[in-house]
Parts: sequence; C-alpha cells; structure tokens
Amino acid sequence: MKRENKITNILKKKNKVPIICLTAYSKIVAKIADKYCDIILVGDSLGMVLYGMNSTREVKINTMINHAKTVKKFAKKSLVVVDMPHRTYSNKSSALKNAKKIIKETKCDAVKLEGGKRISKIIKHLVSKNISVMGHIGLLPQTTKNFKFKGKNYIEQKLIFDDALAISKSGAFAMVIECVVENIAKKITKNIKIPTIGIGASKYCDGQILVTDDLLGFSDLSPKFVKKYSNLKKIIENSINKYAKDVKLGSFPSIKHSYR
Repeated sequence: MKRENKITNILKKKNKVPIICLTAYSKIVAKIADKYCDIILVGDSLGMVLYGMNSTREVKINTMINHAKTVKKFAKKSLVVVDMPHRTYSNKSSALKNAKKIIKETKCDAVKLEGGKRISKIIKHLVSKNISVMGHIGLLPQTTKNFKFKGKNYIEQKLIFDDALAISKSGAFAMVIECVVENIAKKITKNIKIPTIGIGASKYCDGQILVTDDLLGFSDLSPKFVKKYSNLKKIIENSINKYAKDVKLGSFPSIKHSYR
C-alpha cells in the first residue's frame, strides 16, 4: 500500500477506531508488530534499549537508518515512521537534508520530530517538500532534563495545548503526546483534527504507543505508564541458565542434536 493511502487510513481512524503503535528496531519484532499495528516507530529509544546509551541525544542518523532499513523491509502493512535524531533538524535546511536522507535510504513512510511551536515552521517546510511528518509534544526526551510528567499547572497546560495547535496546523499527519496529565491530552484530542498517539497520556488519545522492549519486560525499571505483558528478561535468563547447566553436565549436545 502506498504511503498516502496508509496515512489516509490512519486519519480516518480519529475519534473512531483506536490506533495501535509500537516501536521496532529488528526483523523479528517488525514482522510480529506488523500483524497488529497501524504504525511502527523506529524510535531513537534504541540508543538506550539496544546500545546502553545514557539518553537518546547520543543516537546518530546512520544508526537510525540502519535499523529503519531492516524494519521497513519486514513491515509490509504498517506505516513505518523514523525518529529524526537530536540536532538533525535544527533549521529548515538541515531538517530537509536529513529527512531526505532518511526517506531515500530506508524507504520508510515518514519521520518524527520532537517539539511544538518552536519547530512548527520546520515541519511545515518538510511537508511542503512531500515529506510526511509525525509530531511529538509533551515530554521531549531529546531535550528535557526533567523526566517527569507535564501539565501540572495552568501555564504548562497552556504551553502544551499551544504546541499541539501549532503542530496540527503545520501539516503533520499525527502527533505523539508523551507524559502529560489526562485532562490536557483529552482536550487536545478533542480540539485538533489530526490523530493523537499517547504514551503516558491517558486513554483519551486516538491511539497508544509503547516501547516494545518495555511491554515485553526487558527492563527492571519502567515508567508508571508502562504495562508489562510479559517478562522476557526472566524467560531469557532461565533459558541461558538451563543451557549453561546442560553444557556443564555434558547433556548438550545430545544424540538428537548431533550428526552421524
């Protein structure tokens, strides 16, 4: 399906059908997520999840491109969106150059930029050049120094709402709302025309996204908004522990696993 048709289908879901989104960085997760998701995000969260970086600010564009190529190759149905790394969209010129590089080399459908009014003109510029953009407001991992939920008072809520309006008017086809109080997420979703995708932003958004590794239980620590649907870390540890014991005892490889 063409990019334009995928985006049209997502826009039609607003206020009607919940939009399902997850992150993916690899072949296996992309193939599985593609069965269930409307949108797959190749998120810069891979910096911390896969590479042990301290923040997403350390992620480079070529790292994003390499993972995005794999995800796009194996995601046949979903709209694939790629995070633009920190400092790759500081102005219109660099944003266009880097967005074109990402789209050309990965064949992905869209890019995602963090920020509100501050980057609305940059988003508008990209859209005018036929690049599809997803916005991201609320808590902004690439620039924040305080990883706490936003919208605790009227001033914060007004700033977030104004950011949402600016992104909506810029031509973005959807926006992620991260870690904001329920009432402002509800107000934004009700008052803008494009779909909202929540992460720690209540059930009132048009869709939801989580870091797949978080819902699978790879991390010991996770934010309040994460629901763990599995505990793969424990499953993997148990499996490796059994393997190590089998090797020590000489029970692996057995005849079943040997050639004769």
